[in-house]
Amino acid sequence: MKNILLPTDFSDNAYNAIEYAVQLFENEECVFHLLNTYTPISYSMATLGSGFDTMMMAEVTRNNSENGLMEIEEKIKEKYNNPKHTFQRQSSFNLLINEIETIIKARNIDLIVMGTKGATGAQEIFLGTNTVYTIKKAKCAVIAVPQKYTYSVPRDMLFPTDFKFSMENNYLPVLREICVSHNSLLRVLNVYLGKPLDSSQQNTKKKLEDFIKPIPCVFHEKEDMDITDAVEEFQIKYKIDFLIMIQNKHSIFENLLFKPVVNQMVYHTNVPFMVIPSVDLQKD
Repeated sequence: MKNILLPTDFSDNAYNAIEYAVQLFENEECVFHLLNTYTPISYSMATLGSGFDTMMMAEVTRNNSENGLMEIEEKIKEKYNNPKHTFQRQSSFNLLINEIETIIKARNIDLIVMGTKGATGAQEIFLGTNTVYTIKKAKCAVIAVPQKYTYSVPRDMLFPTDFKFSMENNYLPVLREICVSHNSLLRVLNVYLGKPLDSSQQNTKKKLEDFIKPIPCVFHEKEDMDITDAVEEFQIKYKIDFLIMIQNKHSIFENLLFKPVVNQMVYHTNVPFMVIPSVDLQKD
């Protein structure tokens, strides 16, 4: 049984990601952990402009959080009515990333699914903070669902990689299970700059091919091309509907992830984007 964490701020964007999650795992037994966090900031500003004291406002905020989670659960159950799915609610007076890290350990979370908003200019840093910061900090696989993305079965999936990852990664089975469940085709893309794969990379490639069987898998190569351009090209050419990457410690991917150049992959991605932390990041 999978434990899937669904953070929400009660926005349409967050609810859309929740709907994506329950549809993606329609055929699997799952416990969905609905999470809403609130902090002193969320009510102290309101306190300044009203007659409520701090304790009263804290109680109101907590009740709103708990009621909001209950409403989401009821709405999802009514719409999808899936006996394989159960829900747990967590309303916490805490910072989001701190609570996420606590829940991952306490509830053996397998995956986080959350929405990501598109934005331009200076707003990108603000609007993308929660999702991007979770990807960076949480030692757990994260699926970022684009704003207003309409669920589509992930038939054609793209996995860009340099094959410099460990096959012992705990989250590779999650990727495999998603592929099996939806009869997906996995496209593995290697973008390199003048140097072919060394023996270690070739070995990882072979292990991945064996691991992913019987899932159909096609290996692609692109030489002397920017990784983000290659991903964008493949998304258009093959109508990719799910993107996967492994985040390596101090890697080019980590450096790119927090720069505007990867807007199409994080802030502006038009398909769900699964980021898997490397084994080294999981150990940190």
